[in-house]
Amino acid sequence: MNSWRKDRTAAPEGFFEAEAAGLAWLAEAVPRGGAAVVDVLSVGPGRIELERVQEARPTREAARAFGRALAVTHGTGAAAFGAPPEGWTGPCFIGSRRMTTRPDDSWGRFWAEQRVLPYARTAVDAGNLDRRGLAVVERACAHVAGGAFDDDEPPARLHGDLWTGNVLWSPSGATLIDPAAHGGHRESDLAMLELFGCPHLDEVLAGYDAEVPLAAGRAERVPLHQLHPLAVHAAGHGPAYGTALVRAAEAVLRLA
Repeated sequence: MNSWRKDRTAAPEGFFEAEAAGLAWLAEAVPRGGAAVVDVLSVGPGRIELERVQEARPTREAARAFGRALAVTHGTGAAAFGAPPEGWTGPCFIGSRRMTTRPDDSWGRFWAEQRVLPYARTAVDAGNLDRRGLAVVERACAHVAGGAFDDDEPPARLHGDLWTGNVLWSPSGATLIDPAAHGGHRESDLAMLELFGCPHLDEVLAGYDAEVPLAAGRAERVPLHQLHPLAVHAAGHGPAYGTALVRAAEAVLRLA
């Protein structure tokens, strides 16, 4: 069997073990028709070995099927917003940064306090977001934490880092890799796909909506759900992301 091994001697403690736990948690949805997940062959401190995915050009049919499958994965659910993969008690990460997984019954409070503000403040320390911009983000987060966008959506089982590079396309369809898995709002995964581009995104969304209809106004809420990935990138990838984060926060303030 072809495999793909990742080694990082300087990886934080628990880094690859958290990845494996997230993949296993997402894989629980596969028998129900959920999105395919790369197989973990072995894992240990500083290393993980995965089954190699034979890549192929994505088709519109595969994208629509991925949308349907992603809806099933989300619908498998989580214990709470912010909850880590069931059974995992170690640290969690988004990229190489620590990610808090403190269960909460309020999506907005979880999103603002655990997914946006910590990274936005790190972005200020890194020089990628100024104090005026941070104030805009904090005002938006106050509305979010106050419940302005809370709805009746139950906690979804999220990939959590669903940019296009973490969706591998093979002859059999889409396969997920490198999650930052946790309980969250299903629109967050979709918004990250949209932020960084996804082949045939219109088909992904159509397939998703056909499986589990999306709530009215989803497109207008995309900036709300992009606050987290933008804040993470602003923390370490330059001031352009800080500018984009502020624009998204301004859009949220117009919605609130």
